[in-house]
Amino acid sequence: VQLQASGGGLVQAGGSLSLSCTTSKRTSSNNGMAWFRQASGKEREFVASISWNGDRTYYADSVKGRFTISRDRVSGTAYLQMNSLAPEDTAVYYCAVSRYAQATSAISAIAYWGQGTRVTVSS
Repeated sequence: VQLQASGGGLVQAGGSLSLSCTTSKRTSSNNGMAWFRQASGKEREFVASISWNGDRTYYADSVKGRFTISRDRVSGTAYLQMNSLAPEDTAVYYCAVSRYAQATSAISAIAYWGQGTRVTVSS
């Protein structure tokens, strides 16, 4: 099973980035998907998740109102639109496929992880 994340890069504070995560449709179409991030020296933390059919989304308080998760079940792709980025958003961002159909914020619920894409926000 492969998850391929892309779209990371360097952006100034206040800017935007859009991350994408491609999977095989067979891998993800009936499963929730999520984004997590891990800053240097810190534990991996939940960012956003979406249910199998896209009707439910959840966000960490720190990104609520700035980030938007979405998905395309046909192509097996998940997206994370990140606006109003701040230096504290700097991290490696990981996409993930849940064991379950519903959206989840629990690392223990993740079945598959992508390789990560680095986001750096300069002040």
